[in-house]
Amino acid sequence: MIKMKEIKIKLSWGLVLSVLAILAGIVYYIAWGIHYHVWADIGIYSITAFLVSLGILGSMASIFKSG
Repeated sequence: MIKMKEIKIKLSWGLVLSVLAILAGIVYYIAWGIHYHVWADIGIYSITAFLVSLGILGSMASIFKSG
């Protein structure tokens, strides 16, 4: 049987900002698509990918730093 290490997540400002960056990327993509009726645009993909990846990397750094 494989034993998994328990990760304790401490709520910090870095984690909160990272989650907000992920949400901002998703909301921005959906709002842009609804407003302009365009779902396939390289510009909006790049902004969304930047915000979401920044949020994911920030949350990973915050979680592993606290653990």
